[in-house]
Amino acid sequence: MASFYDSKQRWTAVFILIAICITIATVLISNSFVERIAEEEQHQVEVWAQAMRAISAHDTLKEKETMDLMVEIFNGNKSIPVLLCNEDDSVVGYNNIIFPKKDSIRFLKEKVEDFKAKNEPMPIETPEYTQYLYYDESIVLKRLTIYPYIQLAVVSAFIMLAFLGLTSAKKAEQNKVWVGLSKETAHQLGTPISSLIAWVEYLKTKDVDASYLKEMDKDVRRLETIAERFSKIGSNPEHKPININEAVQLSYEYMSIRISNKIQLIRELSEKPIFVVMNESLFSWVIENLTKNAADAMDGVGTITYSIEEGRKKVFVDVTDTGKGIVKSKFKTVFNPGYTTKKRGWGLGLSLVKRIVESYPGGKIYVKSSELGKYTTFRIELRKYQG
Repeated sequence: MASFYDSKQRWTAVFILIAICITIATVLISNSFVERIAEEEQHQVEVWAQAMRAISAHDTLKEKETMDLMVEIFNGNKSIPVLLCNEDDSVVGYNNIIFPKKDSIRFLKEKVEDFKAKNEPMPIETPEYTQYLYYDESIVLKRLTIYPYIQLAVVSAFIMLAFLGLTSAKKAEQNKVWVGLSKETAHQLGTPISSLIAWVEYLKTKDVDASYLKEMDKDVRRLETIAERFSKIGSNPEHKPININEAVQLSYEYMSIRISNKIQLIRELSEKPIFVVMNESLFSWVIENLTKNAADAMDGVGTITYSIEEGRKKVFVDVTDTGKGIVKSKFKTVFNPGYTTKKRGWGLGLSLVKRIVESYPGGKIYVKSSELGKYTTFRIELRKYQG
């Protein structure tokens, strides 16, 4: 199953790469259009400048007719901001410029300097005088310049929302499957457990070795605990304070006689009681799953350490093994349903652990640190009970 998640990550990377390529191509194409429009606007301004030069140099036209024609050409521009200035940069004409209500003279001076910095002025030379035509990009061109980035932001936001929606729908579907499977398991276990309880009670009335009955009774009670745990999956978490030290101690006692005697269990508990809001039965299940997972990682030989650290608002429970370790790229993948490196098993243990811990407010579980061939530390964060 591990290869499935490797393949999923590869396809995700490929999808992201394709999306980036499409985005870059869109921006480049849009920029090429913008550059072409900018060139056309520059050419248009050059045509106006040449026309005005020709009109100014034409001797056969009367002065009034010349000025009227120049004004008509100048005003024919409906989009490009232009300023016509004398050699001393005093403005003698302008078009497509919106003036403020106050200090228009200063505004024009600032515009001349701004236009100078953006584009090379076009001289209009005549025997009598020389004027300069300054211009800026049209509003349409400016909007087209930023349009690709707006489009990119909108598309990115849409893709993100779609991705979050699909992820939420998928997670909700997985939750239904988990809850349905858990409750059905609890329901199916109920009948044989009730029957076994009745048989144990019946055997107690017969001449049967009491030590056998005691062990049978332990196993039946254990099955009851398992069925209770499954029935609680998907239910509203119980807001009941428990002493985290006692809960870890109980799990330690239970697991110490059920795993290889070549595995050493070490407890580093707090000297004072530390309370958290958690269902004790489900928390014990979390520790047991982490312990079994650690034992498998060490092939039945090594050390497992339980340690508790108290923060100002949180409590940290670390489970460290001296096993094979986990590569950093798999720190999150190990919690995916179905992920396993073992030949047997469904890969649901760590996924179940994550669901239980995160069902409580402030609850988190993650791989704190790991080194291949040396160790792995899983950390559980729980909100401290303030009383």
